[in-house]
Amino acid sequence: MTDTSLLALTLASGRDAVTLDAALIAKATELVGDFAVNLTLAILILIATIVASRWAASAARRGLGRIRAFRRDSTVLSFAVQIVRVAVLIMGLIAVLQRLGVQTTSIIAVLGAASLAVGLALQGTLSNVAAGVMLLILRPYRVGDVIDVGGAIGSVEKLDLFTTQMSNASNHKIVVPNSQVLGDRILNLSGQTRRRIEINFSVGYGEDLKHAREVLEAVARRHDKVLKDPPVWSGVTGLLDSAVQITLHAWAASGDWWQTQADLMQGGKEALDEADIEIPFPHQVEVPQKGSRLRRVILMQPDEPEEARD
Repeated sequence: MTDTSLLALTLASGRDAVTLDAALIAKATELVGDFAVNLTLAILILIATIVASRWAASAARRGLGRIRAFRRDSTVLSFAVQIVRVAVLIMGLIAVLQRLGVQTTSIIAVLGAASLAVGLALQGTLSNVAAGVMLLILRPYRVGDVIDVGGAIGSVEKLDLFTTQMSNASNHKIVVPNSQVLGDRILNLSGQTRRRIEINFSVGYGEDLKHAREVLEAVARRHDKVLKDPPVWSGVTGLLDSAVQITLHAWAASGDWWQTQADLMQGGKEALDEADIEIPFPHQVEVPQKGSRLRRVILMQPDEPEEARD
């Protein structure tokens, strides 16, 4: 090979290399530019999705609020609004992934293959969602009801996909997972329009039990919040160690239950005192050991003469 041919071959190789490098640089620049554009659009779509989810939730609340079934029950309304918001967010996230070049069909295939692992990892969360749906269908309580769940008593403020939020009488916020609510005993204290008041009083064994019952029943009948139907009832329900137990039953509206019970408890005690009916209280009696020496202590009234105290 002559020097001229070698030089020509070298020049040709150099031109090819320069052309290849220029093509790679152009391609890389194009890819970076496309990615920057797609990333910017993805961020804009994400921001628009968040705004749209809030707008859709507000629109759903206003629209569904015009329907009587949703307007009368804020629990269903809140649950439906949350579903609309989550649905908009999911659609927006899918659009973001597609703009970034991620094949959503591939993601769905991967998730389908790993469904068992995902289900095991999220079984607590998924059980809360399923329990929330069941609570919405079964309707053991509504927003505003006072319930007792596992010893936690409070007024229901919100039922969402995962938890039930309550507020107790001390204004403490109580959050209970839906799965725990559904799996535990639910006591709805305000689910009925009226509730029964039950108060136990104790009187001495030497008292007139019939008269004591009449006194307590009269107190309940005079109270303006006590319902006439069912009627007031009282009866002897226990023979205790040092007293006879009389139970008073009276019915009141659910909203008046607490205050009416307090009024009857105070009024019953005052009425028994006014009728001179003894309400015994526990006494402590000292039992001496065998062979011990005892000294009797006699308490005298202050107005008695000195000779009597001597």
